[in-house]
Amino acid sequence: MTAAFDPRIDTRRAAWFGGVLTFVAVLAPLMGWVAPLGFAPLAALAGLLAITGVRVEARHLPAVVPALVLLAWAAVSIFWTPYRPKNLQSFMAIKLIAEAVLCWAVVCAAAEAGPQGRRRALSVFAWGMAGFGAMLLVEALSGAAVYQALRKAIGDPIRPDLAAKNVAQGVFVLTIFCAPAALAALRVGAPRALGFVMLAGVIAASVALDADAPILAVVLALAAGGAVMAWPTVAPRVLAAGAASFFLGAPLLVNAAQATGLYAKLEAAAPLSWAQRMGYWSHAVGWIGDHPLRGWGLDASRMFAPGIRLHPHDAALQVWLELGLVGAVCAAAFWAAIFLRMSRKAPDLGVAAGAAAAVAYLVFAAVSFGVWQEWWVCLGGLAAALALAVERHRPPVADAAAPAPAMETSTAAPISE
Repeated sequence: MTAAFDPRIDTRRAAWFGGVLTFVAVLAPLMGWVAPLGFAPLAALAGLLAITGVRVEARHLPAVVPALVLLAWAAVSIFWTPYRPKNLQSFMAIKLIAEAVLCWAVVCAAAEAGPQGRRRALSVFAWGMAGFGAMLLVEALSGAAVYQALRKAIGDPIRPDLAAKNVAQGVFVLTIFCAPAALAALRVGAPRALGFVMLAGVIAASVALDADAPILAVVLALAAGGAVMAWPTVAPRVLAAGAASFFLGAPLLVNAAQATGLYAKLEAAAPLSWAQRMGYWSHAVGWIGDHPLRGWGLDASRMFAPGIRLHPHDAALQVWLELGLVGAVCAAAFWAAIFLRMSRKAPDLGVAAGAAAAVAYLVFAAVSFGVWQEWWVCLGGLAAALALAVERHRPPVADAAAPAPAMETSTAAPISE
């Protein structure tokens, strides 16, 4: 016998998931400013609260399948990796599986949240990120004085240079959230100026706190978003090809630059931070050649000091170094699927904002963070959920010209539905 359908159950679920989304939107700006590492526990708690919403459907498979194969291969690689964790909680394979499930739960919650709950979450998201941008402006003008005062007040004082470095890490966070949050402001009827405050905070803090990567990310993200608006069918496909080429061709690109002598010249002329990155990349390519098919194993990058410090500071090279061709193909397929699902017949601001966020995330992955860092993976998952909520929210007046999203659109893409 089939149980009768109770519409109140779906209504309660939608309200609950809207509450989970609001919870994330409340804490995301605070984490971005004072504790970026907190994105990992935030995603874990939000994922547990939304775990009943987890589902995988046929339309999700183009992104889910390569992600699952990547996780399985990473888990198998612990048998040959030279890195040996000291305890169970240090096993990266276990943490990656947990992060994938919990982040996916938050993305599914964003897809199922009700209109009222979603609107409330997006209002909080827009105003919170604008406040974050304003705080970064203050920190840029004061040399991270507010952050230093906060640390002193809680009995954990910090040197000015380290304070500036920590606050600069928040710039990366706001850069990823900026486009979806700015569009959220428009779609909930908040002032348009909120988006400009966010952008001003990113630029001012990047310049004042010597964080050059966010400027590059802003430029490329705006270009990607504009291209998706101008060519809604073709541009996502081009981005998909670009992402796949990045993960598959990074070692070849470094090798080619080294063969021409250009690499050595650029490394010698680059600022210290970029020269260090290029040194890591050069060492990574050399070691990739030893095990190009299977890689050295998960977290093996930690064992290559002093040539590489913790990780190569490039997602593609780290995947190649640790998981070989198998991992690179999976990563390429995963990101290609994300961008391909953004292809539309007509321009959509929500999709464009999602594309901008995804490109910003990839830029930072290419030059800054370790691909498996918990806070970084979870930041991507939460950004995916909030960007999806922005795309799905269709107010009756604002952005009325944009077409409503088709019901069959996938939630597999972590940045766009």
